[in-house]
Amino acid sequence: MTNRLAEARCVVIKIGSALLVDAKNAALRHHWLNTVCADIARLRRQGTDVVVVSSGAIALARVRMGMVGRRLRLEEKQAAASVGQIQLAQAWSAALGLQDLTAGQLLLTPGDTEDRERHLNARATLRTLLGLGCVPVINENDAIATTEIRFGDNDRLAARVAQMIGADTLILLSDIDGLYTADPRLDPRAEHLPEVAALTESIMAMGGAPPPGYSSGGMHTKLLAAQIATRAGARMAIASGLSPHPISQLLDTGRCTWFLAAEDAGSARKRWLASALETRGRVMIDQGAVRALDHGGSLLPAGVKQVEGRFSQGDLVVICDEAGQEIGRGLTAYDADESRLIAGHRSEDIVTCLGHSGRDELIHRDDLVLIRQPREPA
Repeated sequence: MTNRLAEARCVVIKIGSALLVDAKNAALRHHWLNTVCADIARLRRQGTDVVVVSSGAIALARVRMGMVGRRLRLEEKQAAASVGQIQLAQAWSAALGLQDLTAGQLLLTPGDTEDRERHLNARATLRTLLGLGCVPVINENDAIATTEIRFGDNDRLAARVAQMIGADTLILLSDIDGLYTADPRLDPRAEHLPEVAALTESIMAMGGAPPPGYSSGGMHTKLLAAQIATRAGARMAIASGLSPHPISQLLDTGRCTWFLAAEDAGSARKRWLASALETRGRVMIDQGAVRALDHGGSLLPAGVKQVEGRFSQGDLVVICDEAGQEIGRGLTAYDADESRLIAGHRSEDIVTCLGHSGRDELIHRDDLVLIRQPREPA
């Protein structure tokens, strides 16, 4: 298992606030950061490209702005993010500079990865930075992305970045050395899982609530990140980042949980569809339509049983079977009202239902990707 990181071609490393910033005084852990950058230099010497996704802007600004020890209002979080991001970028630039490495900064939101054109532009920038020998350091644009401050997490952003640039490895540094069958802090019988071959329902159920403090993640968001990364063809590790040189420890001892990449990750467009975070609606389909999709077909209106949500033509919707289980996602050729009107009807009846002609398919197979959460073995 240790060779997985040693053989990596491109690695995305996610670092949370709880590791980078001392919770007692909201001060940057300079020595720890320097050891991480030394580890990054080690990876670079073995020929591995490295991208960092780093939290910590809001946490770093607390001392300077007199906000330590109290809950922040939304507008205060945004103000703190704008101040702390400067400190965070300077810290990474200085620490990487000690290793003769150049940092590049990108501020992203999940929206930058959801919109296809912005996704491609960000990918081009990241690949250019890597080609020039830089280490991109990415954070959410918390100063303006209000939804991400309230509900976002850098675990899934890191997974989206890995998918975006075609990285083969994602490492989530945490306060725990991997996934356990239960919370080891509460259950002494909890067993460490060194490898997860498939994200089954029982594996996903092992995710808990986010921990207290500055971190907005938790095991649940890490498992969601694993879904995104592995579907995109990247393996993912959850490893402890509490001690100095956490990446070197992972290289040397291999103590972590590895989530194995999907064998067939599909095209770049399909990977983008599969890993999207935001969907606009849901369509429920019958068993015949499920079989058609399984055999590579498009979703026709005749197989649609129910349409939920408000969406426009070209929006991403979830496709569910009659039991409500998500089986896929796709870009719809009709808006929500039109979809309801043609649901259950044959394609040749579309013109009668709508008063004008349109595509025969509600979702064409080129705009559709199947997503199936593995079932437990019988």
